[in-house]
Amino acid sequence: MTPQEAAIELLTRRRARRSYLDYLGIASTEGQPAAHHKLMIERLQAVADGQCKRLMLFLPPGSAKSYYGNVMFSAWWMGRNPRGQLLTASYGQEVADKWGRRVKGVIRTPEHLRVFGGHEISRSSDAAGRWATTTGGEYYAVGAGGAITSYRADIAIIDDPIKGREEADSATIKDKLREWYKSDFWTRLKPNAPVVLIMTRWADDDLAGWLLDEAQAGGEQWEVVSVPMEAGPNDPLGRAPGERLWADWFTEEMVREAKRDRRRWSALYQQTPAPDEGIQFRGDWFPRYRLGDEPQGLRYYMASDFAVTPDAGDYTEHGVFGLDPQGRWWLVDWWSGQTTPDIWIDRACDLIARWRPMLWAAEAGVIRRAVEPFLMRRMQERRTYCKIEWVPSISDKPTRARSFEARAAMQMVNMPRTEWADRLLDQLLRFPAGKHDDAVDVCSLMALALDSMPAAPYPAEEIKPRRVMRWDKEPDDELDSWRTL
Repeated sequence: MTPQEAAIELLTRRRARRSYLDYLGIASTEGQPAAHHKLMIERLQAVADGQCKRLMLFLPPGSAKSYYGNVMFSAWWMGRNPRGQLLTASYGQEVADKWGRRVKGVIRTPEHLRVFGGHEISRSSDAAGRWATTTGGEYYAVGAGGAITSYRADIAIIDDPIKGREEADSATIKDKLREWYKSDFWTRLKPNAPVVLIMTRWADDDLAGWLLDEAQAGGEQWEVVSVPMEAGPNDPLGRAPGERLWADWFTEEMVREAKRDRRRWSALYQQTPAPDEGIQFRGDWFPRYRLGDEPQGLRYYMASDFAVTPDAGDYTEHGVFGLDPQGRWWLVDWWSGQTTPDIWIDRACDLIARWRPMLWAAEAGVIRRAVEPFLMRRMQERRTYCKIEWVPSISDKPTRARSFEARAAMQMVNMPRTEWADRLLDQLLRFPAGKHDDAVDVCSLMALALDSMPAAPYPAEEIKPRRVMRWDKEPDDELDSWRTL
């Protein structure tokens, strides 16, 4: 190697150590990065340089987000920080171990060693998810929700913390994931350690949605890079509206197939888990009317979804429904709040006193056992009597909503032009991917309760009674005679 070639080689290595893009030019096996990869690379460079402390990257499945945001970035960061400690998490330990093996594989390549000479995997590190380098660096990969022991991280990467739709729809799993982030993951960060969250969106209240809500409430502030499959207004890549992402990889047929499932397309591919047209419900299914213009002679029913713990995220919701002889619903009154049971029980009694519903539907199970004694006692004290129909619990909320969905699809659910009806409609359009679904649960319970009731006929049209004649009155004609009645 000539002195000139040696100087060029030295300069190339220095640039690759400083620049993630230059490093990829040497170590990557994926060819030239696409436009969305370059955007990721630019923002990850800002993280490595200390200019960005919290970064969210939202991209469609198959966009190579894990390759550039996790595998290659981890290898480059560890070479650049030879004694640094990196923590990474994915939705399961098996997946986390897979990324750990891939990062080890990159570090062992001649290309990586060309840039970071002497940066090798320690021979004592056999585990895929936890290993060290000969320079004193450490790598720790865990499944999201798993315990993180004896480790303090200089940087952390969360790559796809949600496995699939079933987890995304499970309130229990989402609550556990948030608790893990607060109690296990976040507490293992060193002061000023940056965090990178890489994922496709699943729901309004997935981990990213929850963190963004926390940011609005004064929590950690995040930089968000959201890249949809098809460009919309203010596209981060500067594409024309409707232009497809990475056309060399994503074909028109792939996009067409993804669009067959509206929820999957909106959330996973467009990064908008709350589409305007709705997932299970559509806005044009619900006729709107002016409150007070509903038909006369409606039969009123009531349904409620209870939240026992105040300020815990869920709302208690009470809804009053009027039914006409054709079976159409007219929503006439609503109450919601994050309050203690004594308050929402009184609000329910207020509605019963006002509307005198024929039935009150609520969910059976744990909540019934917790509130029923207090509920009955207060109803007796206030003399607001109503039969309560305790509907069996169904954990699968989309299935529970099917009966109500059928009525709505036939445009049999009329909503008033009120603020509370707008809020209900917003929840319906976001369901089941929305952050809140308590109001939807009220409608589902009402439909299930009515389905279980035997049909009761409405009063027939009034029939005029036949005249009854007194025996001592002279009849007008033969038919009016008391003898013939």
